[in-house]
Amino acid sequence: MGACVSCAAHETHLISEASYDEEGHDIFVKGGLVCNGFNSFASFYSQQGRKGCNQDAFILCQGYGEGDGLFCGVFDGHGQYGHLVSKRVREWLPSMLLRQRDGLMNGFSQGFEAWDEACIRGFKALDKNLKLSNDLDCSFSGTTAVTIIKQGGYLVVANLGDSRAVLGTISEDGTLTAIQLTTDQKPNVPQEAERIRQCNGRVFALKEEPKIQRVWLPDEDSPGLAMARAFGDFQLKDFGLSAVPQVTHHKLTSKDQFVILASDGVWDALSNTEVVSIVSSAETKETAAKDVVESAIQAWQHKFPSSRVDDCSVVCLFVQEKEGSEYTTTTYEV
Repeated sequence: MGACVSCAAHETHLISEASYDEEGHDIFVKGGLVCNGFNSFASFYSQQGRKGCNQDAFILCQGYGEGDGLFCGVFDGHGQYGHLVSKRVREWLPSMLLRQRDGLMNGFSQGFEAWDEACIRGFKALDKNLKLSNDLDCSFSGTTAVTIIKQGGYLVVANLGDSRAVLGTISEDGTLTAIQLTTDQKPNVPQEAERIRQCNGRVFALKEEPKIQRVWLPDEDSPGLAMARAFGDFQLKDFGLSAVPQVTHHKLTSKDQFVILASDGVWDALSNTEVVSIVSSAETKETAAKDVVESAIQAWQHKFPSSRVDDCSVVCLFVQEKEGSEYTTTTYEV
């Protein structure tokens, strides 16, 4: 399925539905609003681009970790089997991180130190499991992952690849401001390119797309991956591609309004400020993610008229809880 919500006991139930083509690939995902009692806390939406099947996936887990914890993530697949890799990672990652965290808590690590190490170990362990999978060829297929673990008033953000997390917060002068919580791990980032070259991988752009740096094998002009970190893509793992995530923290304040997780199809077309503005001006929380996706698709068609629109997926996590919310749990179709 294109998206799911689950509880910490891993009893998964869907609050969205996907439409499929004749081969069973996602075409689009119905979007909607996730609620917990009176509090509306997440809006989500995903739509296929024009490059083939929708290779994006996302997840929202309630009751994750401790207390009212939450896990959410967006995964952007690529390559022939990218749609399968993104869904496999979505299914495995939440429980993998919990197992790693629980093991660390029984040792010497506590609190966010445990979550930090759990994310690093969990991402690496999941990547190893993908390599050992007999039913899924990840040689030249993989996925990015941008995830958030919410524990009380803190966020743990783990990012792998070029999907992105952005915070919408009220600045000191009272204006809504966009703060990027992750770094796009692309081959044009000097530290990423240096690691790849140290491992004998190559980084260069094609003449027909001089602004896009890609990762190539040492002696072959393949596969030309446009990111420096990812799950899968095992033909490049010996040549600098990494499955180690960037892990950061953010302590929520009363000024923080929402966090947006989205695949790069959104960020290639819209700026952080534009996306935050779209979410804040949405008629209801329910339509916020859909508004972002539709705006990104329109921007693609205007900015890149000769390019095929990429898949676009968005999760909006609302972090200000208000009693008596007018919103209810609903779904709607594109």
